[in-house]
Amino acid sequence: MKDKNISNKQAKYTLRIDAQLLRALRYIAEYEGRSANREIEVLIKRYIAEFEKKNGKIELPFIWN
Repeated sequence: MKDKNISNKQAKYTLRIDAQLLRALRYIAEYEGRSANREIEVLIKRYIAEFEKKNGKIELPFIWN
């Protein structure tokens, strides 16, 4: 059974992180007007874009849920 609170394009991921690092992330996220979750998503997207710029587009297979 699917979680009704998650769209087909979103996945859950549990992150374990140093408490001080999380506090700093929350500070930056608030400064930028985002939630900590959204800030992490923005940072990951930037990291992927930088990786692909250096190494080429990441081709992922389409997966049916």
